[in-house]
Amino acid sequence: METAFSASMGTEVEVSEPLIEKITAEEDQLIPEWKDQITIRGLAVSAIMGTLFCIITHRLNLTVGIIPSLNIAAGLLGFLSVKSWTSFLSKLGFSTKPFTRQENTVIQTCVVACYGLAASGGFGSSFLAMDKRTYKLIGTEYPGNRAEDVKNPGLGWMIVFMFVVSFVGLFSLVALRKVMILDGKLTYPSGTATAVLINGFHTNAGAELAGFYFDFSPTYVGCGLICPRIVNCSVLLGAIVSWGFLWPYISQHAGDWYPADLGNSDFKGLYGYKVFIAISLILGDGLYNLIKIISVTFKELCNKRTKVSKLPIDNEIQDTESSRLLIDQKKRENVFLKDGIPTWFAASGYVGLAAISTATIPTIFPPLKWYLVLLLYLIAPALAFCNSYGAGLTDCSLSLTYAKIGLFIIASLVGTNGGVIAGLAACGVMMSIVSTAADLMQDFKTGYLTLSSAKSMFVSQLLGTAMGCVFAPLTFWMYWTAFDIGSPDGPYKAPYAVILREMAILGIEGFSELPKHCLALCCGFFVAALVINLLRDVIPEKISKFIPVPMAMAIPFFVGAYLAIDMFVGTVILFIWERINRKDSEDYAGAVASGLICGDGIWTMPSAVLSIFSINPPICMYFGPTVSS
Repeated sequence: METAFSASMGTEVEVSEPLIEKITAEEDQLIPEWKDQITIRGLAVSAIMGTLFCIITHRLNLTVGIIPSLNIAAGLLGFLSVKSWTSFLSKLGFSTKPFTRQENTVIQTCVVACYGLAASGGFGSSFLAMDKRTYKLIGTEYPGNRAEDVKNPGLGWMIVFMFVVSFVGLFSLVALRKVMILDGKLTYPSGTATAVLINGFHTNAGAELAGFYFDFSPTYVGCGLICPRIVNCSVLLGAIVSWGFLWPYISQHAGDWYPADLGNSDFKGLYGYKVFIAISLILGDGLYNLIKIISVTFKELCNKRTKVSKLPIDNEIQDTESSRLLIDQKKRENVFLKDGIPTWFAASGYVGLAAISTATIPTIFPPLKWYLVLLLYLIAPALAFCNSYGAGLTDCSLSLTYAKIGLFIIASLVGTNGGVIAGLAACGVMMSIVSTAADLMQDFKTGYLTLSSAKSMFVSQLLGTAMGCVFAPLTFWMYWTAFDIGSPDGPYKAPYAVILREMAILGIEGFSELPKHCLALCCGFFVAALVINLLRDVIPEKISKFIPVPMAMAIPFFVGAYLAIDMFVGTVILFIWERINRKDSEDYAGAVASGLICGDGIWTMPSAVLSIFSINPPICMYFGPTVSS
């Protein structure tokens, strides 16, 4: 199954192995049991850092609406906190338990799970889209904007909503951890870079690369170095197709296909094409690979005895370095799979939590009936897989984009009598599931590379999520009571609130309200994604390796073309480096890529602090077309 899956997705990452620290005999013997990787001091540090990160996340979410990945900063601050504490106690004469990379990884995972709920819980988006201020901002006379569809934030119902929704996503894909991390070999650039940083802190060899960690360079250049070349080229192709041809072509029909005087975030205009065409391309690719994984897995289970008798045997004589890397890789896989999470446990956990959520959510949002909640949980795993797959390829989590699918579907099903509230509530449910699933897979990648148990990763995610269910609403409530949230004249404008409420109103009218030819274009791109994936599977590998990955192509359709340029610069640098000195590129490209990502990631902390105090950059640059005299 490994060969078929990894080859078909084009995500074989040859550059990732050389950047992994070699496992010494001492390290091999000192790997703690999964229970010992979770410590009281680690959970205490996680709680403090989780609260701090929730405050920062809310601030960014309510102002600019863009939240950078703080995984790397969590790993760094976790190390500094525990290391400083143990050093202080040692100076006082107290004996302390050694601080291992596994404990460091657990802290990072716990913090990410905690602040992740502040980012994906709906505090800066779906919750505020329900409130009275957003209702008035859109206009009391606006068609479909009813006074009955208003629900102001409340601390009690937000905490209950977090507890009944947030844990479900953790169980949705945990059974696919081996397929995503080991068989598919998805890169998860931030998870890989975080692992390199943590390994560097806990090994002498890693200290030699410390100079890279504070090289404040763009994240996506590093992603371009570490991601497979076909992924980078696919992202660039997607940017060219969308921003070079498709969007300019559609813009020429403004006034015919859609009203010309619409805003940049109006779903009845160009923005609607961007969102729904990107979603169609992503769904086509994700669903194809999900069905393929299920079919291949079923086939392998049926032929399990045959598979065991036909294990590949490498008869070639390998050099010492290659043999060592292969042995280290097998050790990592054994550690990762040692403390398994049974499939029955994941399935029963998802079903049980979904049942509790299905019974509870209608009491919070009466228009969202129980059978509609059940419908969300039936389609959520497929969307969670698509998001996790895309994040593994390009490091971009599009949880809000997938949440808009649930919003639009539920709003259209409910209709004018409560469709706005039902759609926005569905948006919150879907966003939480797909986001936590992607975060979990990102942390599994970090755990795999730091010799951490998958079970300790999962348990720390559960603990961090429990913290986030309390800390995220409490810290949001601090902002809600202290500031004028949603005011267009204040610093906390909450830009996504108006956008989501307008989309819910649009959803009430169904697909008929989409701009002209939008539905036809969506169907075309959905079919195109299926056909491209089919061609990648049936055409010989020497040709199929040049066929683009639809999932990667879809990212710039919605996000923008900027990351495509950055990632392509990274792949060009690697290409030239390989031509100059292939051995050095194989040894150090991963380290350089991780350094770029780590440097940019670490800078998010001081940058966020400066943003909180409204300190603007001293220089701003803008590039635009020349103005003819």
